[in-house]
Amino acid sequence: MAINSQKLGYILKNFVAGTADVEGVAIVTPDGLPLASSLPGNMDEERVSAMSAAMLSLGERIGKELVRGDIDRIYVEGEQGFSILTSCGEDAVFLVLASKAAKQGVLMLEIKRALTELKPALA
Repeated sequence: MAINSQKLGYILKNFVAGTADVEGVAIVTPDGLPLASSLPGNMDEERVSAMSAAMLSLGERIGKELVRGDIDRIYVEGEQGFSILTSCGEDAVFLVLASKAAKQGVLMLEIKRALTELKPALA
C-alpha cells in the first residue's frame, strides 16, 4: 500500500475544520497502526489507533455471529459525544470523533464525502 501521508493529513485537517461538531479524526490500519490523524491534543494517537482496531475486530465478530454480514460502520455513543469507525478500503479504517451536538445525518454524508477523497490517497 503506497500511502500519501501528506495528502491524508491535509484531507483530515480540512475535514475537522470544515465539518460541524467534529472534534478529531484518524486513519488507522486494521492492526491498530496510525496512518494519519487530526486529534485533540490530549489524545494519544497510538492508543486511539489500538482502540479503533479493537473496536473493528469486535464489530466484525459480532456481525458474523449475529449473521449481519460485513459491517459498514461501528457507532459508539457516550455522554460527551460519539465515535464512528468506517471502512476506508481493505487496509484502513476512518475514525471520526464528534460532539453530542453533531447532526448525525449530515455527519454521515460528510463522512461518505471524505471517504471519496481518502481512498485514492491510500492507494
